[in-house]
Amino acid sequence: MAGTSIDEIAGERRQLINVAYRLLGSLAEAEDAVQEAYARWYALPRSRQEEIVSPGAWLTTVTGRICLDVLGSARVRRESYVGAWLPEPLPDRAEWDHGHGTDPADQMVLDESVTMAFLVVLESMTPAERVAFVLHDVFRYPFAEIAGILGRNPAACKQLASSARRRVGVARAPVTAAGQTDAVRHVKEAWETKDIAALVDLLDPAAVMTADGGGMVGTVLRPIEGGSRIAQYMVAIADKAPGLELLERSVNGVPGLVAQRAGVVMTVAAFDVADGRVTRIWVVRNPEKLRLWGRAG
Repeated sequence: MAGTSIDEIAGERRQLINVAYRLLGSLAEAEDAVQEAYARWYALPRSRQEEIVSPGAWLTTVTGRICLDVLGSARVRRESYVGAWLPEPLPDRAEWDHGHGTDPADQMVLDESVTMAFLVVLESMTPAERVAFVLHDVFRYPFAEIAGILGRNPAACKQLASSARRRVGVARAPVTAAGQTDAVRHVKEAWETKDIAALVDLLDPAAVMTADGGGMVGTVLRPIEGGSRIAQYMVAIADKAPGLELLERSVNGVPGLVAQRAGVVMTVAAFDVADGRVTRIWVVRNPEKLRLWGRAG
C-alpha cells in the first residue's frame, strides 16, 4: 500500500487498548501488549510495512497473539497469587487519577463488556476461548481473522466462541442503572450504620463476596458465601476501620463503592444485582490495581 502515516497507525491505539483490556482484565498488561505490538510494527522494514494492506488488522492480529501468550502465562502466575485474582477496576473517565497520565485511560470505552461481572466470566474461559469470544462477539471480528491469531481454522474458532458463549450462560434481563444505583446506595447506607439486618435484607441469601488483596494488604483469601455471613463480615470490617469514608462511584461503568481514608482510595467494590438484591460483590484492595484511582475526591 502507499505509505501509511504515523497518525493512521497511532489512531489504532484506542481500539487496541480496548481489545487488550477485555482480553487480559488488566489495563497495565493491556498497555504492555499494545506497546509491544507497536514496537514490532516499527521494527518492520519500510518495504514490509508498505506491503501490509491493513495496518490496523495487522496490529490487531499481533496484539491478539501477544495477549494469547500473556493469558497462557497468567494461568501459571495466578496459581501462586495470594488469594483470589480479580480484574483491574476502572474508574469513570472523569475520575482517572491524572497524576498517572490520561493515556490510555481516556481511550477506554466503558460498556457492558467491561463490567466486573462480565470480566470475571471471561476469566473462566480458556485463553483460546476468550480470544475467539471477545474478538467475535464483542468486537465483531470475522472468524477468518481470528483464525490467524489462534493458528486454527475458522470453523474451529467458531466452535471456541460457541463454547465460550455457553460459559456466559443465559442472559438475564439487565438491571437498570437506577436499579443498580439504588441497590448500591442502600448497601452503603446500611454498611455505614452497621445495620446487619438491613444488609441481610439487601443481599441475596446465596450472595458471594470475593476479595483481591494480592497478598499486599489484609483481606479474606477465600470467597465468603451467604448473605448473612457477608453482612456480618462487612460490619466487622467497619468496626475495625474507623475513619473509612464510603463513596458512590462508577466501577467499570456500573455503580459501585469506593472506600477511602484521608482522601486516598483503599478499596474498590463492584456489585452484581438481580431482582433488587445484590448477588455478587467483588472487592479489589491490591494497591497495584488501584493506581488509576488515586484520590476519590
